[in-house]
Amino acid sequence: MRHRRLGKTGLQVSAMGLGTWQFGGEWGKRFGQAEVDKLVGRAGGLGINLIDTAECYGDHLAESLVGSAIAGHRDEWIIATKFGHRFHDDRMTGDGWSPGSVRSDHWSAAEVSAQLKRSLAALRIGYVDLYLFHSGSDEVFEQDELWAVLNEQVHLGKIRYLGIALGASNNLHQTARATPVGASVIELTYNRLNREAEHAVFASCEEQDLGVLAREPLANGYLTDRDRPGAAITSSDDWRASMQRQEVQDRLNAVERIRVTEVPPGMSMAAWALAWCLQQPAVDAVITGVKSLDQLESSAAATDLVSR
Repeated sequence: MRHRRLGKTGLQVSAMGLGTWQFGGEWGKRFGQAEVDKLVGRAGGLGINLIDTAECYGDHLAESLVGSAIAGHRDEWIIATKFGHRFHDDRMTGDGWSPGSVRSDHWSAAEVSAQLKRSLAALRIGYVDLYLFHSGSDEVFEQDELWAVLNEQVHLGKIRYLGIALGASNNLHQTARATPVGASVIELTYNRLNREAEHAVFASCEEQDLGVLAREPLANGYLTDRDRPGAAITSSDDWRASMQRQEVQDRLNAVERIRVTEVPPGMSMAAWALAWCLQQPAVDAVITGVKSLDQLESSAAATDLVSR
């Protein structure tokens, strides 16, 4: 596993980070502690040292599962979590996410301070390495009091570095404001189907020496060998089933064109897509969510295809 400098933080992060959205039960599967322990343990064995989670992945559920999994090994991990909103629903049961789940936003300085306290408690850690503004609007971003409080938490040692998880990959406003508000890392969606960050955001990141984490490198499953044009996506555990059929088919057709014209013969689409992201000079690491040990190991192996 290659490790790279995460911008001006100086942190050495694995080229692949373990995403944990799925641990919150919103991917149609409920994860137990034993299963998460195995995934996190194997990730560490593969050289992965970055875990990306959030307060809203099951309303601190993913954080709690991660916290238990890393207990006794905290210093081996770089932990990133986020703030700003959460999903909550009394119907969140063993069957996973329900369509009635509600997102509530919490952007005031006082609310974010309370979120940080709950996140640290769920993770069972004394500090978080990366604390990211999570897909908020420009309006809620521009709160001097919020960033003053967050930077005070950095001073107190509860946060090592601040970051911004962009809601839209082309949000140059928040990216350009990163250094002034004290943020050192940008997380954004970037993959072969979504290259919006290339227009201006990556240049701003490089100018400021910001670390860049690319989430959704497989485009939520489109950039895999799982589905081909004409496939009907109806599974109850696949959020794409709620999309318009034509939109789904347009994406599947685009992926097929990429498969034919860009993916080397004999290489899996997923491995190629992960390596494609990591070859981008501005990207330091990709965040990949997995459901099984097989997915984890195949994703980690894809980093061997990268020349840098």
